[in-house]
Amino acid sequence: MSDKSTLMKRFELQEFPQPDMVQLKHPVFMCHGYGAISSVIKLGPLHDPCMQMRGHGVPAIAPNVVPYARIETRAENWVTLIENFCKEYKCEKVNVVSHSMGGLDMRCALSKMDIADKVESLTTIATPHHGSSLADLVLKAPELITEKLSVMFDWVGDNMYPKTKSDALGSLEQLTCGYVKEVFNPDHPDAEGVAYYSYSAAVGKGTNFSINPVLKFQNNQIFEKEGPNDSFVSAESAKWGEHLETVPLSHISQMHLQMNKESEQVYEKFWLNLLKRLAKNGH
Repeated sequence: MSDKSTLMKRFELQEFPQPDMVQLKHPVFMCHGYGAISSVIKLGPLHDPCMQMRGHGVPAIAPNVVPYARIETRAENWVTLIENFCKEYKCEKVNVVSHSMGGLDMRCALSKMDIADKVESLTTIATPHHGSSLADLVLKAPELITEKLSVMFDWVGDNMYPKTKSDALGSLEQLTCGYVKEVFNPDHPDAEGVAYYSYSAAVGKGTNFSINPVLKFQNNQIFEKEGPNDSFVSAESAKWGEHLETVPLSHISQMHLQMNKESEQVYEKFWLNLLKRLAKNGH
């Protein structure tokens, strides 16, 4: 009898089996970071999180811009896309959610490019607000190696996004700790009237959360310089504005790549909570 009851329990219908509904005042506009690897296997770096947001009833869009270019260039791209989006869908404002370098792009746009009146909030995820020692490490490689990598990445970027000329090396230099701290931050104050939130992330060394073996080397290298990190950006560097949480997801997993059962659950909870916080704060 007990076994039968347990078996039949599996067939019991949930009253609301669909994902939680979240209501925001403004739609979500998503900005991806540096690089094009994820775009090879997906429609865009943030396509999966965007579709998850739509699954929770939130109007969201995750367009693509040039993957390898300087902050100012990418910022101009985002401004054009935000203006076009607001015009097409008759939106007064958007909530911008930016991953990695996309957060610096949008800070630049808000500070210098007269787009603040169309942005309700900026939420950054694992953005190197104080630079990344990984960028410093790559740039310390022999010049012949960096030149060849630059040529290859520029070729990939130019073919994937031919509208804008790529600059892999120039953009990487803008992610170094010295540049972001000493040049970018002093020259890009926060825009008035825009709420700034940030999420950091940490896995691997110094945490209780595992990391893909492929990312262990860079995870360890960043740890020695900056402490716990997500294999690309340290938890401390990612803090800006109101810091909300340190998430146990690697930089790659935040985009729904290299997933396992454990990270899948964390990923789904993280993106849902992000939406709920925006809703709670009236955005």
